[in-house]
Amino acid sequence: MDAPIKDHNAKAAALWSGGGRKYDKISRSISGAIDHCVERLDPGPGERIADVATGTGWTSRAIARLGATVVGVDIADGLLSAAREIAEEQKLLIDYHRGDAEALPFKDGEFDAVISTFGVMFASDQQSAASELARVCRSGGRLAIAAWVPESNAVSLRRVLQPYMTAPPASPPPSPFLWGKRDWLTTTMGQAFRLGYEEGVVLSRFPSAAAAWDQYADGFGPVHAIAASLSEPQKDELRTAFIAWVDQFRTGLGVSIPFEYLVTVGQRL
Repeated sequence: MDAPIKDHNAKAAALWSGGGRKYDKISRSISGAIDHCVERLDPGPGERIADVATGTGWTSRAIARLGATVVGVDIADGLLSAAREIAEEQKLLIDYHRGDAEALPFKDGEFDAVISTFGVMFASDQQSAASELARVCRSGGRLAIAAWVPESNAVSLRRVLQPYMTAPPASPPPSPFLWGKRDWLTTTMGQAFRLGYEEGVVLSRFPSAAAAWDQYADGFGPVHAIAASLSEPQKDELRTAFIAWVDQFRTGLGVSIPFEYLVTVGQRL
């Protein structure tokens, strides 16, 4: 059953929806990090698992192939439509629901495990999202989160985009990259989970810097939205800046961008 999205998240839902099915190519480019998080969660047959901020469902499909029952939830209808379509094509039985990470449409303790890969970190009300992850996980159940760390190339890329983005509100929400900080996670979630951490680096490979731009401009909601809001000269400037940043990671076969992240695993107390 689809649930309403909080009013303050309606803009974000539309923004992330913009990538549609093409967002799955972005997930593919970081699939090594997603697999790392799934492996540390260690889902098994018969378990019921929630994938929060599922996007086009890459994580939920990886879990379903291991025999667990998966429920995927996201605020973005455009991504959920793609997730349902891909799961059906791959003959995977996964329930997908529209729902807000800050108010999940599930019962207390409904799941054996909860996972979010580079998704819940973008919730605007981080405290509510963290509380919801704990609420829907049963006692003794498990949590797994993958998030970009504050010193990562994900942050460096965001700085490239910053001059072309809408000015932030007077009181902007906390940085999503807090989810990649051990001390913040311990303070925020340590009362509900016994936590452990592991760093990783995923290599996003593209045939060229121009190909990387095309994938992000077409499939990554925030970049897609920024590009769509610009005049043609501004869009050309952004494309040039993006390609110049990616070009520093050129190899003999294309480009290979290292993105640093943190996997957090918890056991519900």
